[in-house]
Amino acid sequence: MTLKQLENLVTIDQDVTNDEYGTYYDKRSVKQLLDYGLIILDKPPGPTSHEVVAWVKRILKIPKAGHSGTLDPQVSGVLPLGLGEATKALGVLLLGPKEYHAIARLHSLPTKEKLENVLNQFKGEIYQKPPQRSSVLRKTRTRTIYELDMLEQKERLVLLRVLCEAGTYIRKLCYDIGEILGQGATMIELRRTRVHQFNDKNLVTMHDLADAFALWEENKDNSKLLRFLQPIEHALSEIKSVVIRDSAVDALCHGAQLAIPGILAISPNLKKSDLVAIYTQKGEAVALAEALITESEIQENTKGYAFQTRRIIMAPNTYPKNWHSKQIKK
Repeated sequence: MTLKQLENLVTIDQDVTNDEYGTYYDKRSVKQLLDYGLIILDKPPGPTSHEVVAWVKRILKIPKAGHSGTLDPQVSGVLPLGLGEATKALGVLLLGPKEYHAIARLHSLPTKEKLENVLNQFKGEIYQKPPQRSSVLRKTRTRTIYELDMLEQKERLVLLRVLCEAGTYIRKLCYDIGEILGQGATMIELRRTRVHQFNDKNLVTMHDLADAFALWEENKDNSKLLRFLQPIEHALSEIKSVVIRDSAVDALCHGAQLAIPGILAISPNLKKSDLVAIYTQKGEAVALAEALITESEIQENTKGYAFQTRRIIMAPNTYPKNWHSKQIKK
């Protein structure tokens, strides 16, 4: 949870948090971040995204990690990785835009005016059929191109910047641009430079990650590794927030739905069906949920369910149990 999110929350009730359990999300140790952490990795060209995840697990000596948004083997750039329980929150990043820089080779040399006119035709909503080698069903679908700019041209080579909806195939986009130009085009290099709110300004390489982990493990120096491991809450900064009582945390971790009495604060202008991140008073992500009612209905009522849990992030028993299961009568 960011400071801006905390400042913008609408207070529903007051409560006192207990420092005996839980950890302020921005004060986690290295060991805690290895289970609730986020790495914005600079994927090199060559390995698959799955191979990169396997290598990172081996480097950090952890059993579980995952990535958000597969990159083809020869594509480099931004690859967000979730560690441990943090993998459960990565799906949120698929909701935002992605940015790519692509080099395409044109099969003919059009005029600059013609090329710019064709590029303008691909801005907005377009139709795409996934390529034959894709892992998804080859069915025509719509995707949105928010921005498409030609940054540089050298004869038949053009450098394009594409800001688009998740699930857009840039290789296919280059091919389709070539079809409209008349003589064809081929993408020869691609780099992803943004996933949702994360860009390529402070990426982590696997070499740097390995060095930082060795420094921590062998010399107990965590300074470098802490620069690379972010709290998973940073991945949730673009969706609305809900803060709950400590007494409600463990019930949610065991699959309960969030009722109004457990809510302390919510984002303003909350609407029914909004996706929200549920946090403890220390800012720890507990779960992702869908709003069942609006902000005004939460403020006006004292009972009833307000959110349907969609994905539990926090491990059970992190907070003390304050609930009782119903006894089954024989």
